[in-house]
Amino acid sequence: MSTVVPHYSLAWSLLLLLADALAWHLLADRNRLARIATRLAAFVAYSLVIINAGVSPLEAPAWPDDSALQFGATALAIVWWLYAARTLTVVLGLALTSRVGHSGRLLQEVIGAVIFLIAIVAAAGYVLQLPVKGLLATSGAMAIIVGLALQSTLSDVFSGIILNTTKPYQVDDSISIDGMEGKVMDIDWRATHLLTGVGTMVVIPNSVAAKAKIVNLSRPVHIHGVSINIMMSPHIRPRRVLDALERALQGCSALLQTPKPRAVVKETSPTTIEYAVTGFISDLNNKSDVRNLLFDLAYRHLEAAGIAWQSETTAEAMSRPRALLDEVKVFRTSTAEEKDHLAQSMVAREYTAGQTIIEVDEITDGLLVIATGVVSASVKDGNEMVEAGRMGPGEVMGEQSVLADTPSQARFTALTSCVVYRIDKTATRQAMEQRVEIVMALNKLQAVRQQGTQHVLMRKPAVIKKNNFLGWLQKR
Repeated sequence: MSTVVPHYSLAWSLLLLLADALAWHLLADRNRLARIATRLAAFVAYSLVIINAGVSPLEAPAWPDDSALQFGATALAIVWWLYAARTLTVVLGLALTSRVGHSGRLLQEVIGAVIFLIAIVAAAGYVLQLPVKGLLATSGAMAIIVGLALQSTLSDVFSGIILNTTKPYQVDDSISIDGMEGKVMDIDWRATHLLTGVGTMVVIPNSVAAKAKIVNLSRPVHIHGVSINIMMSPHIRPRRVLDALERALQGCSALLQTPKPRAVVKETSPTTIEYAVTGFISDLNNKSDVRNLLFDLAYRHLEAAGIAWQSETTAEAMSRPRALLDEVKVFRTSTAEEKDHLAQSMVAREYTAGQTIIEVDEITDGLLVIATGVVSASVKDGNEMVEAGRMGPGEVMGEQSVLADTPSQARFTALTSCVVYRIDKTATRQAMEQRVEIVMALNKLQAVRQQGTQHVLMRKPAVIKKNNFLGWLQKR
């Protein structure tokens, strides 16, 4: 027996440990089951080798006269406990991953540390025959001292365990912790790592995150709030402002209709009134673009309602048709005199909600400019009409008739009460002769709208196939 242990058991046990380590590194992470199965097989083989050699992990080696043999057997028994702890941790890790996913990595590490601590104490008690009770008492006193010294660190560790268990947020979620907004990149023993919108990394201790107000912007998955705040003069009647902001919300097709977007008075003071405009979108990545669009629509609809954001003392006295032309992109290159001439030929007409402004295949007698309200453009899709987009103040209609006397391919309907100015076709074509940029802008607008129409018609919802018992039998 004295030659078996050092020559065979030690050699075979080292060979098994090396084979296990090599297989663990060669097998890819995606073959996790194969890696764990290999480790279990190697551990069982290792146990059989040392037990057949007469080495028991539950008692001290029985070769006190041979120091080399005693040392080798003691090492094999201690390694068995550490090997058992490592094997148990990977098996429990697989079980936890199947239940809680990769977000429970911190909990797995804590459980693994506890298992290794138990293995070390067991090896000291069974193999080395140390007084475990005294060791535990001394360890308890040391644990109290260390715990007091590392109180904040331990608080972060246990707070991290709570966060991983309750899951108020996970990796890749966009969250806000006490006003600090960012994307969760990692949750480790000590802290949560956030990547902010400006590309900086913010490290928030887990104990702070566990006590703070957490807003998870990624949940629910398909509904995300978007809001803007607007400050207005208290001398303007709130109802006028709210009506304009409601029209701005109706004109934003990027917002979901359920829950319904709304505009409310948030706060008042002797100098200002703050209005909150809130809507919902389906994709969080579009939040910044939709906020910018809401600001632009709010500005346009407030201007259309005669509510100027700039001071009245600095604003030039200007008629509504003339001021409207400054907002129309088509006439951006026209001079002030040319715009004054066009403004004299502009005629206003009011439309009620639901009234048709331009019918399909209609040839208009001029270029129409929206002054106030929201207009919906719909195109034919077979026997029904499909909404292709929404328009607001400063946008034009009827460019096809002005360019080539061709009929309109869309129906333009007033979603709200609207005021639309008509620029006579003759006056518009005179402006086109003076500025070739106007012709280019109208052609570009027509091409963009035709492309948008084709995109809407091609974007048809998938047909949902209903499952039935006969269909189930046919597939069998």
